[in-house]
Amino acid sequence: MHISAPSPDAGFISYTPGYWPGHDNTQWDSYRWQLKNRVTTLTDLEKHLNLCDEERSGVLLSGSKLAMAITPHFFNLIDPDNPDCPIRRQVIPRIEETLDTPGEMLDPCGEDSHMPVPGLVHRYPDRVLFLITDRCAAYCRYCTRSRVVSGAGEQELDIDFEEAFSYLERTHSVRDVLLSGGDPLLLSDARLENILSRLRKIPHIEFIRIGSRIPIFLPQRITPELCTMLSKYHPLWMSIHANHPREITTEVREALERLANCGIPMGNQSVLLRGINDNAETMRTLLHKLLICRVRPYYLYQCDLIKGSSHLRTSLSKGLEIIESLRGHTTGYAIPQLVIDAPGGGGKVPIGPEYVVKRDETQIVIRNYEGKKFVYPEPSALLNPSALLGD
Repeated sequence: MHISAPSPDAGFISYTPGYWPGHDNTQWDSYRWQLKNRVTTLTDLEKHLNLCDEERSGVLLSGSKLAMAITPHFFNLIDPDNPDCPIRRQVIPRIEETLDTPGEMLDPCGEDSHMPVPGLVHRYPDRVLFLITDRCAAYCRYCTRSRVVSGAGEQELDIDFEEAFSYLERTHSVRDVLLSGGDPLLLSDARLENILSRLRKIPHIEFIRIGSRIPIFLPQRITPELCTMLSKYHPLWMSIHANHPREITTEVREALERLANCGIPMGNQSVLLRGINDNAETMRTLLHKLLICRVRPYYLYQCDLIKGSSHLRTSLSKGLEIIESLRGHTTGYAIPQLVIDAPGGGGKVPIGPEYVVKRDETQIVIRNYEGKKFVYPEPSALLNPSALLGD
């Protein structure tokens, strides 16, 4: 019997033009048009959505914390009548953002205290985070850097490019540079290439990474010209950010294919968010769609303790439950690592289900995904001559 393979288009949908009828494909496919027509005001929202009181109040107050901006492409994914829509909750402010709960911080990852020069975070021995812009195509309501991005936060992102390049040139321990912000791909091709070319001239920098949500928020930006330019600076990696399977549209898949076809390995970083992706079925669907797009699930973050994010945070036990539901039930390529970015600047700490039941000098008792137990003898017990001789 012949069993047909699932369609590669399964679950990939285009939402064009959605709320923007009358615009031809030339306009819609232009990332400049998308940026110019972002939804940024309460009036814009009310033209298309039935807002609840919590959203309306949140939008009115958003200019004092983190600006609101949503690309037409991403806006089309929103359910207009459901305040609990998983896309809607990620980008539309709510009044709960004004609430501070114990433990929350302006800078939960301790980046400001690990910044030897403006714009450069050096927390790990061999790698740095280079913040090259404070703007994004759209703004996530749980943004770790809400204090400095969008122009509405409590701080400004101070960047000194020449001082940063000088620091990198003289700090020979750095072999890995991650470009982030804001979103690096919001820069023009020429400005981004200038930064990449400067980094490539530093001999001890082995590879470069770009952290971006542009492929999800603004897939039109991933042009053939951009891909050709990026391919000149290999080894170059990219970390994208998708949280829900609905985000992986036909246009997103095509953008990711363009990046993959020019030789850029990609990993995905999701944030575990209450009511958005904190269940196994949603997460599994997302991870499988990413693999189809040649993106390896990389991290699943416990939501950072950013001020005003408690309504979006879920328990760590929920994350562990999701990881355990994946292990053994899907390919290992599809399973991200659950991590906590330790509050205050401790770096990423991996968290996983406990599979070691018992351990001593002679053996390890482990359990598998089915809950069955197995014994693995320690090599030291097998190779001990005294044990072999009965001494």
